[in-house]
Amino acid sequence: MSSVVYNRVALIGLGLIASSMYWAMKRGGLVGEVTGYARSDETRETARRIGLCDRVCDTALEAVEDADLVVLCVPVGAMGKVMEEIGPALKPGATVSDVGSVKRHVIEAVSPHIAEGVHFVPAHPLAGTEHSGPESGFAELFDNRWNLLVPVEGSDPAAVARLRQLWEGMGANVDEMEADHHDLVLAVTSHAPHLIAYTMVGVADDLRRVTDSEVIKYSAAGFRDFTRIAASDPTMWRDVFLTNKDATLEILGRFTEELFALQRAIRTGDGEHLHDYFTRTRAIRRGIIEAGQDTAAPDFGRGQS
Repeated sequence: MSSVVYNRVALIGLGLIASSMYWAMKRGGLVGEVTGYARSDETRETARRIGLCDRVCDTALEAVEDADLVVLCVPVGAMGKVMEEIGPALKPGATVSDVGSVKRHVIEAVSPHIAEGVHFVPAHPLAGTEHSGPESGFAELFDNRWNLLVPVEGSDPAAVARLRQLWEGMGANVDEMEADHHDLVLAVTSHAPHLIAYTMVGVADDLRRVTDSEVIKYSAAGFRDFTRIAASDPTMWRDVFLTNKDATLEILGRFTEELFALQRAIRTGDGEHLHDYFTRTRAIRRGIIEAGQDTAAPDFGRGQS
């Protein structure tokens, strides 16, 4: 039985998310044809070699021709420029979406280039790994992970429903959220934690009394997780912090206050404060496991890799 949601989907940018979308769409029989474009000759050649996309195009304009859905899978800082280039080539009735982890900036950058009759439905799949590039994708990336749709003013309900159907077909749970609230939520759950991880790995690198070999050899699980997070795509994360500045700075301010309170408790020997704080935060971890968003297996079920 056919479950085709879109006849033709164009993926602009062919990294982890785009490649995973392709394999997930093909797994579910959700699209007729998928075209793809990446700025780098090397990336396009890699995509052709591994069979990523039904057709890899040498220009973005060629990729979006006659597409029913165009998904911007480039760093958030590049989306406005890409949309300016492809906007005039989109057919009436097409939908433009994205996978950026910042939404207000993307909406402001992309909206001016959305032509009359073209629908714009921003989205953000809350899924990923520390790996990047076209060879890093896999069909199961979105299974039981959340995708947040962030409709803009005037978004066509039918276009939103159709995009929801695609993401649910790729295995995701789908919810809708307003752009500014999305950016605050992600500053808490993703952006600030990434910055803290980058900082902790940087501190270890700067602390010369602890040698590089000791850091690598004796890494406990907590530091290993920091390094896993800190291995993420530097271009993507640079753009995230520059485009979600206000929300990230607000959360980092709160983090700094909490850190000072914990410093004070350690300095003064206030074990009760530390125990109460750790008890409260432990409950959040249990909630994440109960929601099916991670596993209680040893080493988070990641094995020894």
